[in-house]
Amino acid sequence: MGKKLKNLGLIGLGMVAGVAVSVQYSALAQKGGDAPLPLDELRQLADVYALIKSDYVEKVDDKKLLSDAIAGMVNSLDPHSVYLDQKDFAEMREEVQGRFVGLGIEVAMEDGYVKIVSPIEDSPAYRAGIKAGDLITRIDNVPVKGLSLDDAIKRMRGEPHSKVMLTIARRGADTPWVVPVEREEIKVASVKAKMIEPGYAWLRINQFQEETVDDVADKLKDLYARNPNIKGLVLDLRNDPGGLLPSAIGVSAAFLPANDVIVSTKGQLAESNATFYGRREFYAVKPGADPLAKLPAALKTVPMVVLVNTGSASASEIVAGALQDYKRAIVMGSQTFGKGSVQTLRQLTPDTAVKLTTARYFTPKGRSIQALGIVPDLKVDETPEGDGLNAVRVREADLDHHLTNDAADSKSANAKRRDELEEEQFTMAALKNEKPVEFGGKDDFQLTQALNHFKGLKVQLAKADPDEDKPAPAKLPGQEPKPAEIKDDAKPSAPKR
Repeated sequence: MGKKLKNLGLIGLGMVAGVAVSVQYSALAQKGGDAPLPLDELRQLADVYALIKSDYVEKVDDKKLLSDAIAGMVNSLDPHSVYLDQKDFAEMREEVQGRFVGLGIEVAMEDGYVKIVSPIEDSPAYRAGIKAGDLITRIDNVPVKGLSLDDAIKRMRGEPHSKVMLTIARRGADTPWVVPVEREEIKVASVKAKMIEPGYAWLRINQFQEETVDDVADKLKDLYARNPNIKGLVLDLRNDPGGLLPSAIGVSAAFLPANDVIVSTKGQLAESNATFYGRREFYAVKPGADPLAKLPAALKTVPMVVLVNTGSASASEIVAGALQDYKRAIVMGSQTFGKGSVQTLRQLTPDTAVKLTTARYFTPKGRSIQALGIVPDLKVDETPEGDGLNAVRVREADLDHHLTNDAADSKSANAKRRDELEEEQFTMAALKNEKPVEFGGKDDFQLTQALNHFKGLKVQLAKADPDEDKPAPAKLPGQEPKPAEIKDDAKPSAPKR
């Protein structure tokens, strides 16, 4: 893998990483439990357990030993199946609500150090003077070099109002400096919206949470109340790691005709084979009125661009894929992460659970997202100079034990990888002067290209794209009829085996 970057999201959040969660109690009640148990292998497991208890150099706690055995068994399946102990399960429940205890920083790994991609406004890190581009070299005086990103994040997590000492290196500064940062509960805003310029709106979703559909509806109604003649809407899903499936369905339904298929799933269990439509019962997470009922009618036809990048995963890919399949929007940016699998929480006890991959996602036309992602209609780099960190970030296809996708594996263009030397040189060059992009800001290059597309102006395509600087299509999405082949009862085609 060389020195690719893994964008992990927010310290303390741990990120749902695009999990479409449904909680079901007791994994033991599943149909797989009817299969005969492999007695010889279970005896071997018991023998190893007894051997460790009797012969290991020091005493081992029974609970820890068995918990680690469960975790190892689940973790070996794929990158997204995981055993959640009491602490992890509690954090998962906080994540889907958009609340977490932490420092309020988005991070990546750079040359063995933790790099600050962005501090959340008014977070503890923000108030402590930590800035984008800073490097964390020590955590409570423990060197970061040699730690994995996950290990570093665990050291920065903790109880509310507890403090962690961070040693910060900043380019241009002569020496590192040490700053105490107090952990606190942070509420992550799921949705942002504003008018970029007269006639053109920007709607950003940071993560698909429980309140996302309601927040999107409120923001859209407010935009149209203030600006009834919107000529173009940018839906910004860049660096959105996903979240809850009902929220992704609701956001898609806001822009599509009622009852359209949004996404389908296929798996081993009967309940894993399902089709989800743009109807209230599929996206409303709370009782009461339909949050989308009173949206402006113009939302079904306003020209749209969906901005995505390598950090757009799972629920983000569901939305982008649905709007792309129905030709409702132009998808612009970089190829997405490629997390096309469903994780279900099976509670083992009131305080522990297994997050298990139970199905694959398919777009309305039956395309599998897994290990391929959504390929933009218009490939546009993050900056005029290139695709920045997107070019070196880890994608689903790079992860060990990832579920395969025949469509992705058969396309050599998506399977190409630089050799280690070239990759390392590219990575270091990309990181040397890299400055995080402020999404929605005046220097947001991809957003500018989206506006150019709306206006019929020249769009500067990705450097690797052969059709660079071609003009935008004359007819914009929203002015075209829905494809005749996509019907409400459409079923996704089965993946090739």
